[in-house]
Amino acid sequence: MSSSFEKFQKRRVITSYFSVVLSIFLVLFLLGTLGLFVINSKRLSDNFKEEIAMTVFFKSEATDSVTTAFNEELKTAKFAKRFEYVSKEKAAEQHKKVIGEDFMQFLGVNPLQNSFDIYLKADYVNNAELTKIENRLRKNDMIADVVYDKQLVTLVNDNINNISMWILVVSGVFALISVLLINSSLRLSIYSNRFIIKTMQMVGATKSFIRKPFIKTNVILGFVGAVLAILALIGMLLYIQTNFPSMGIMEDQLAISIVLLGVLVLGIVITWISTFLATQRFLNLRTDDLY
Repeated sequence: MSSSFEKFQKRRVITSYFSVVLSIFLVLFLLGTLGLFVINSKRLSDNFKEEIAMTVFFKSEATDSVTTAFNEELKTAKFAKRFEYVSKEKAAEQHKKVIGEDFMQFLGVNPLQNSFDIYLKADYVNNAELTKIENRLRKNDMIADVVYDKQLVTLVNDNINNISMWILVVSGVFALISVLLINSSLRLSIYSNRFIIKTMQMVGATKSFIRKPFIKTNVILGFVGAVLAILALIGMLLYIQTNFPSMGIMEDQLAISIVLLGVLVLGIVITWISTFLATQRFLNLRTDDLY
């Protein structure tokens, strides 16, 4: 009979530990994911901005020396992330693929112009900077036109500002919810041992002596949950880096290390504080209030 009861107690303890570790793991994993998203949000927005092209069209009388000189100018330009020269022949081929017909058979000539597609650095993708760049480029007498999607630039910048604000709000709310969830899970674990706590107190054990084993056990569980969350986050990062290398999510290794270290510290600190407060609460209760 006693053996069966001991097995039951062991299974109960293991189940309790598993539920605590699982809850800590899930909460810290989600919090870590949000943290990684926050530190990479600027990178993601910059990548999107840098895919918006400014197209510079040259007049038909522009010679190869003119386009070569402009190419050299772009190499030293601070605003240019990358650029591509598109000859009118290449542009004709691209249009042919898009519309599915060779329009030059009807026109007899190629009406398109030689051009450069300039992809700007993210800091320059705003209306004020783009206007300065456009005015600078138009000073070249061989440039026929400068074209970019002004509405798209405005929309992108407005949405990024709004999204950034909401990310901060959501991050704060989620961090608070995470602390509360871990605290509730640990309090339930301590609650099941409230009679043991009170019995130890009644036989003369000091509060620090009673708290010590509970704090030690739960801090270990918090550490285990945090390590599992870190391993899951690293796995997620490697998966994204392998399948979406253009995002460059692994480039800022210092920021990633800070987030992972923060997850580990949170797992330990939150469990320590929550266990301390939970045991203190039951230590201060009267015996009649335990029921």
